[in-house]
Amino acid sequence: MDEPWRGVPTISQVAQAAGVSRATVSRAFTRPQMLSQETVSRVKSVAARLGYVPNQVARALSTGRHGNIALIVPDVANPFFPPLIRGAQARADLAGACLFLGSSDENADREDTLVAKFTGQVEGVILVSSRLDEERIRHHAGRVPIVLINRDVTGLPRVLIDTSVGISAAVDHLAEFGHRRICYVAGPAASWSNQQRRKAMRAAMRRRGLEMVAVTAQRASFEAGRDIVAALLGTGATAAIAFDDVTAQGILVALAERRIAVPERFSVIGCDDVLGATTFPPLTTVSARCDEAGEVALDLLGDVTRLKAMREIRYVLDTHLVVRGSAGTVPAAR
Repeated sequence: MDEPWRGVPTISQVAQAAGVSRATVSRAFTRPQMLSQETVSRVKSVAARLGYVPNQVARALSTGRHGNIALIVPDVANPFFPPLIRGAQARADLAGACLFLGSSDENADREDTLVAKFTGQVEGVILVSSRLDEERIRHHAGRVPIVLINRDVTGLPRVLIDTSVGISAAVDHLAEFGHRRICYVAGPAASWSNQQRRKAMRAAMRRRGLEMVAVTAQRASFEAGRDIVAALLGTGATAAIAFDDVTAQGILVALAERRIAVPERFSVIGCDDVLGATTFPPLTTVSARCDEAGEVALDLLGDVTRLKAMREIRYVLDTHLVVRGSAGTVPAAR
């Protein structure tokens, strides 16, 4: 019976155990297409048994590829982003890549710094809901392959979650309950998703002949949702569509604190469907496909790095309304 290896297993030990050269072991991990499937399987099986992990630094020096990918989000604590991160991570694992995560805390300067620091250490960067202006995005894209999620920049590969259909359905849902004045609770001004959702709601309200008002939560957060309720009620609206579920949850809590029953006296709809099933009452919301967006973005980045050229790809994921219990008939009197 073989004795277990002591210390960190080396490429030489894997080569000896598999009966191949060091170069063959290296190729099995970096250029498997150069070997037979049988050889690749044998080398990787031995490597797994010994606990061998390829040295990424050595790989970068020999191939010019680090096997690292950066994913930068505006707020890692926002529940919209963890499913997206998991989707990207799953695809990175399949590709044998290591995923680096950065959170800009909704700050464009910090995001700019993070991209600059990752450049040179990674094969590509995925920017999620980027707060950078287009000029800075294009500047970074000239230095490292970039794929965007929820940011529509012509000429760059991007994955867009199109909430316009879901938002339109949300307006129709409220209109059928008799609501005539509906408030949009806006999110961060620099957010492409916020701009898209406001535009979609304005178009749907106009189509229905309804009155739209708006208040701004500044940041997509529970606290911002709670803080905005006084201004929200001051608009005279009988219902609100919030930028996201986190903001909507804050609105629900603040309304409960004021003893304003939902949906009997006020209706609330969220967006992204990341908290809807856990709120009270259960939140009617627009669906999101954030996990799929992470998977697609990672795949697109792999295509870009293999081709060594940016491509005009605009991959759109559509949405729908998820009806639960937070929207109802407009009250007879305010």
